[in-house]
Amino acid sequence: MSRPDPEQLQGTLVDFALLELIRQHRESFQPLWSVDSWAKLMIWLSLNCGLSGERDSLEHFAAALGERITSRLRRTFFERELADLELQVLADPAEQQVLLLSQAPPDPAVLDPERLARALERVELTDLVVADRSRWQQLEAVVAIPWKG
Repeated sequence: MSRPDPEQLQGTLVDFALLELIRQHRESFQPLWSVDSWAKLMIWLSLNCGLSGERDSLEHFAAALGERITSRLRRTFFERELADLELQVLADPAEQQVLLLSQAPPDPAVLDPERLARALERVELTDLVVADRSRWQQLEAVVAIPWKG
């Protein structure tokens, strides 16, 4: 296996550090699972990069990150891994539905409605999604649950 060049290693380290920083701090940006929480994270990051909190400065920060990095940060911000339940939760409020993905080999028990309900409760989504389980849609190893209102 060839060794990565120094720029690749630096990029990998910065990427890892940034994603870990988001995982460690995302719960502190309230209300969880909202566009406001995402905006607060982005403001916090820009302020910590030495920019002001003024609109043009924040827009410059977002443009400098670019779409690819911003999308990756947003996905990390709005996802949760629940290893003990073998589920991944993707709950971006910009999307129409919350997705619960099985992380287990094909096993229908992983997508059992009671297990899904426990996952929603653990990540504090229960009050934000449609409770009527007949509206939950299972697509192979994924269950899509609509947001409320």
